[in-house]
Amino acid sequence: MRKLKLILEYDGTGYSGWQAQDNADTVQVRVERALGEVLRERVRLHGAGRTDAGVHARGQVAHFETASALPPENIRRGANTHLPPEIAILAAEEAGPDFHARYSARWKIYRYRILVRDTRSPLERHRAWQVAPPLDPARMREAAGLLTGRRDFAAFAASGSPIKDTVRELSRLEIGEEGEELTLEFRADGFLYRMVRNITGTLVEAGKGKLSAREVSAILRSRDRTRAGPTAPARGLCLEEVGYGGQWAVGSESEERGAIRR
Repeated sequence: MRKLKLILEYDGTGYSGWQAQDNADTVQVRVERALGEVLRERVRLHGAGRTDAGVHARGQVAHFETASALPPENIRRGANTHLPPEIAILAAEEAGPDFHARYSARWKIYRYRILVRDTRSPLERHRAWQVAPPLDPARMREAAGLLTGRRDFAAFAASGSPIKDTVRELSRLEIGEEGEELTLEFRADGFLYRMVRNITGTLVEAGKGKLSAREVSAILRSRDRTRAGPTAPARGLCLEEVGYGGQWAVGSESEERGAIRR
């Protein structure tokens, strides 16, 4: 059996997330079916991240095993002909036997887009969270600066999450501005369920003057989700990139798995 790695881009609008579910239309199911049409065998994909309903991806990574001898590029092109316009396989290549799209990942980058304006945007309604002004990026940056580093992010995990280890290394949280748009970029070794969206909602509260940077820091220390801001809508979130130590296809990952967060 060969192992292949895929890089995928998709618009999550209208899908019930990445993960296969009973009686739900998901990205994973669509891609598995498309690959099955080309390979004439049942395919089981393993994704790097389980994006929620309405969340997008520009650099989702997945792997699967196959008995087929078809070249990766032929598989990619063939599968794309069976995929809807909102899903595409950008790249396909051989992966080492120990590679795992999720467990071999060293870091992920998510971006969240906020459109700051009063009038609704028909073109951005599925790609950004529209927030009415005023929204102060300086206040948001001050609060964001207190969240980076190795922290316990329990206060920003989804309510009722069963995950016990809530410590993550958030190495980057930058807020960019271009016209009416704010972009929040997060890079971490792993993310809790809805962590990015909960942090974003809290930083927007800071930008509105409802929370100070000191209060955001206190929320982090409290480990209490009820003290943090609202969950930002899924439509503004995009999985941009998954990193594997600078290599897309890794053949000797097993030696390094002790340092990889599961």
